[in-house]
Amino acid sequence: MRQLTIGEARRLAIRAQGLDRARPARAVTMRDVRRTIHRLGVLQIDSVSIIAPAHYQVLFSRLGPYDRSLLDELVYRRREFCERWAHEASILPVAHWALLRHRMESNERRTRTLGAFLAAHPAYAAAVLGLVRSSGAMAAGEIPEPDGTFGRSEGWWGWTMAKCVLEALFAQGTLAVAGRRSSGFARAYDLAERVIPAPHRTRAPSRTEAQRELIRLSVKALGVGTLRDIADYYRLPVKESAARIAELEGDGELQRVAVEGWRAPAWLRLETPIPRRVQGAALLSPFDPLVWFRPRAERLFDFEHRLEIYTPAPRRRWGYYVLPFLLGERIVARVDLKADRAKRVLRVLAAHVEGHADAEVVSPALAAELRLLAEWLSLDVVRVGARGNLARSLARALREGDPRR
Repeated sequence: MRQLTIGEARRLAIRAQGLDRARPARAVTMRDVRRTIHRLGVLQIDSVSIIAPAHYQVLFSRLGPYDRSLLDELVYRRREFCERWAHEASILPVAHWALLRHRMESNERRTRTLGAFLAAHPAYAAAVLGLVRSSGAMAAGEIPEPDGTFGRSEGWWGWTMAKCVLEALFAQGTLAVAGRRSSGFARAYDLAERVIPAPHRTRAPSRTEAQRELIRLSVKALGVGTLRDIADYYRLPVKESAARIAELEGDGELQRVAVEGWRAPAWLRLETPIPRRVQGAALLSPFDPLVWFRPRAERLFDFEHRLEIYTPAPRRRWGYYVLPFLLGERIVARVDLKADRAKRVLRVLAAHVEGHADAEVVSPALAAELRLLAEWLSLDVVRVGARGNLARSLARALREGDPRR
């Protein structure tokens, strides 16, 4: 079995994710955004906007400052990409709609649970579908509840009845997301036939064929990964993923490897070259594909990645919205950030350097990245609080590099 050092595995992963080099020195174009999404395969959607919604951040990490309307144009007007449940709520190429058809028609938990809701309320579900058919794209808050009121959250998961019906029809593929409302980032649902082009909407690969292609896409985006890493990328069943990986390995498409320090075997695409070095620097969203599967982030980078948004403040170790900082082939620091838009300040509420990293090397690079992020967010200045073992060094690097001094 081929052996990989942990450094080789890191470099493979970083290059596969497009984080191995400096960002474009020119203005970012729609072509750049399109190419990046195709490279990743999927963008996880998250609406937390303390910095910017996660799907916009992931592109910034790879492209630098760009016009966010480029992504909106590609997804909601040009229809080159679509929303779907893939790795959680996600944006993916519209051509991949068909690869998830088996999930729409399956007995998986989300589809099964929402289908049961439709079965329990058939008359109301039919009325909602009829309203969308006659009126066009609608958000849940624009559709009356069965009693004629609007917006009362009495359905499952704290959703309104209208939201439950819309999400059920979306899970089944009857509806698609046509856009997002500016207020609350609410989904606007329309008939799938009016959103998804017929060649993609009607194509029906078998469950096995679809899973094989999703495994291929996962391995391409990961660079190298274990069975659970690969299955997690599109949230595929682990047992079925193992079968598909074995098939692709038998066909000569994937190669099994042993990675230094990893207990489980891993796979990469056959004849994948290993980069000798990577030179990127990027702040990563907590929902970035490089780190979203926490066991892999720990194995790959010796980085304990924990999302503490829902942790009570007194129990948080790192902060509310913490972004890892990738420098070269290591995650060297993490910062708890908040965009104070009223005062036009990017606030670093806490800054911590990892134990293996040198604060004096990390601080100037992180300071430059924070200035770039502030520029993208139209904020005037970066301010560092006192929390964390990197705070003092980072504040000094920001002062020393301030062009206004």
